[in-house]
Amino acid sequence: MRLYAVVAAGGFRRYATYRTATAAGVFTNTVFGFIVAYTYTALWDERPQLGGYDTSQALTYVWLGQALLMACAMMGGGFEDELVERIRTGDIAVDLYRPVDLQLWWLAGDLGRAAFHLLGRGVVPMVLGALAFDLALPGSPWTWLAFLVSVFLGVVVGFAVRYLVALSAFWLMDGAGAMRIVSLAGLFFSGMLLPLNLFPGLLGEVARALPWSSLLQVPADVFLGKHTGWGLVKAYAFQGGWAVVLLLAGRMVQAAATRRVVVQGG
Repeated sequence: MRLYAVVAAGGFRRYATYRTATAAGVFTNTVFGFIVAYTYTALWDERPQLGGYDTSQALTYVWLGQALLMACAMMGGGFEDELVERIRTGDIAVDLYRPVDLQLWWLAGDLGRAAFHLLGRGVVPMVLGALAFDLALPGSPWTWLAFLVSVFLGVVVGFAVRYLVALSAFWLMDGAGAMRIVSLAGLFFSGMLLPLNLFPGLLGEVARALPWSSLLQVPADVFLGKHTGWGLVKAYAFQGGWAVVLLLAGRMVQAAATRRVVVQGG
């Protein structure tokens, strides 16, 4: 496990070196946060308690989305492009023969990336949003802790989705198209555009049941106190269940890809 801790730390340092990009990202997240916040204010003025949120909670949801956008990689932007490229060039064969677990290696690096983006690109927009608007911030440290646990599970689910899709490059040879579709799905079904609680009927039920809701909708509801007691346990079980299912699916695809590489190499 020490090896993977080192990989995670390396992932954190890797993204920490791009200071100008981080500053630009903070600026972009903040600007978009203000644009969406004023849009939400107008919407909630017309429809108070829309989706079960009051105006303060809706604005909090906006800034949580900006804080978690890169941490949970709702639009992609993590390890997947590099992994797809290694598969395309055949360099992945070297990785598969190394005495490390391929999935855990990439997961550790992605956790380091997520930790940096949460601190580097998440905290400042959230603070600025709290200064400019009346946000519904938790008063209990246990709620903040519960939120961080939910964010961690969301990051793992996001990794598992992108890892699984990236492995499709073993058969597609170019996973760009598949990754683009997944990025669009993540943007929509995570609740980044609108809270999933606003989606009507069957669409809302399906959207909330998909794994992408673990990236923003579930952590945001934990932060806003919508999940407490057994409700919080169920929220964790939902996220953890998707994480386990998708990670196992990734391992199965990885095993099939390894056999493919061995056969072709032989």
